[in-house]
Amino acid sequence: MPGIDGSREVVLARLTQQLAQPVNPPGQRQSLASGVLGAALWHLERAHYGIPAARERAHTCISTALADPISNAEVAGLFAGLPAVAFVLHTAEAVIPEYQPVIAEFDTHLIRLAHRRVDTAQARIRSGKPATFGEYDLLGGLTGIGALLLRHHPGNDALHRVLTYLVTLTQPLRRDGENLPGWWVGHAPDPLLPTPGGHANLGLAHGITGPLALLSLAHRRGIHIDGHREAIERICAHLDRWQHPSDTGTWWPYWITHHTYKRGHHDQTHPERPSWCYGTPGIARAQQLAAIATGDTRRQQRAETALDACLSDPDQLDLITSTGLCHGWAGLYHTTVRAAADAHTPALAAHLPRLATRLARHTAEAPPAEYGFLDGATGTALALHTTPINTPLSDWDQCLLTI
Repeated sequence: MPGIDGSREVVLARLTQQLAQPVNPPGQRQSLASGVLGAALWHLERAHYGIPAARERAHTCISTALADPISNAEVAGLFAGLPAVAFVLHTAEAVIPEYQPVIAEFDTHLIRLAHRRVDTAQARIRSGKPATFGEYDLLGGLTGIGALLLRHHPGNDALHRVLTYLVTLTQPLRRDGENLPGWWVGHAPDPLLPTPGGHANLGLAHGITGPLALLSLAHRRGIHIDGHREAIERICAHLDRWQHPSDTGTWWPYWITHHTYKRGHHDQTHPERPSWCYGTPGIARAQQLAAIATGDTRRQQRAETALDACLSDPDQLDLITSTGLCHGWAGLYHTTVRAAADAHTPALAAHLPRLATRLARHTAEAPPAEYGFLDGATGTALALHTTPINTPLSDWDQCLLTI
C-alpha cells in the first residue's frame, strides 16, 4: 500500500503506542489469549530492557486481572484463569519481586488444580471414553499446566503425574471394536467443521504435538519417567503415518477424521495455512524438539527440512492472512526463530529477515484490530520485537511450547 512505512522500527513504534493503554474485553481479564494478562507480557518484556514506565504498565495490567476472583475451576488452564495468572506472575517476578508472596500462594493452588485435573483425566481413561481438548491440550488442558510446572516446579510430584498421564494418553483407546489413538477426541475441532465419530488432532495448540513438545522439553531437561521415550516415539510414529510428501516438501493435515483413519489415508492434496497452532511449522518444531531430546539426528533433519520447504513455498505463505501469533505471520516468524536457534544448518535462519519484513509489512498494511496476545497487537509486537540476537529476556514464549 503506497505511503505506508512498513519498517520494523516504525511498525513497532505504532504497536507500542497502541498498547500503551490496556483494553479490558468484558469477561477476559484473566485471559492470556485476549485480555490484559497477555498485554502484561509485552510490558514485562520491555521492562527487562529498562524501558521507562513499562514496569508500572505491567503492574497495572496484572492488578486489573487480580481485581476479580481468580477462576480455579476445572476448566482453568494456561490461557485462562489461575494457571494463566500464575504464568504471568512468574514472568513478572524478575522485574517486580514484590509479587513473590502471592506467587507462592498461587503455586499452591496450581499444584492442587493439577492433581485434580489428573484425577479427572485418569477416571476418563478408565471409563474408555474419548478425550476432549480441555483435558489434555496446551491452551486449556494438562499440557499447558504441565508446561508451567516444568518451568517453575520441575521436581514436584504434580509434574510427574501430568507427564505420566500424557504417557498413558499415547496408549491406544479401544472403542467400538477398534483401536484409536489415545488422544482421540469425541468432538469436532470446530462447530462449523463437523467430524462424525471424532478426530485425532495434530496441531500444537489443541493436538498431540502439544504433549509431544512438553514430553520432549521435559526429557531434554533430564526429567525421565516410565515409558517417557516410548511415548515420544509413539507420537512421532503417528505423525510419520500421516505426513504427506510432495514436490514442495513434507506437510501434515490439521487433523484425522474417523473416516480417514479407518481408510488409512487422507485425500487432502495441498497443505493448509502454515501456522504455530496448526500445520507444518508447529508440528515440525515439536518434532525437532523430540529429536533433540532423544538424539534422533535423522528426525531432526527431516523436521528442519519440512519447515524449510514450507517457508520456501510461496503458495503456502500466501495462505496467511493475519499477523497474530496463533495463525498469522507473528507465529510463523517466532516459531522459526526458535527452530533456527536449534537447527543443524543455517537454512532456517536464512528465512528470518524475509519473514520479519513480511510480518512488519502486513502489520503496517492491516494493523491488528484486536488487543490480545494470541490474535492481536500484543503477540504481534512481541514477535516483531524478537530477532535471532534479541530473543525474549522474559521468556514470554514459554506458553507457546516452542522453547
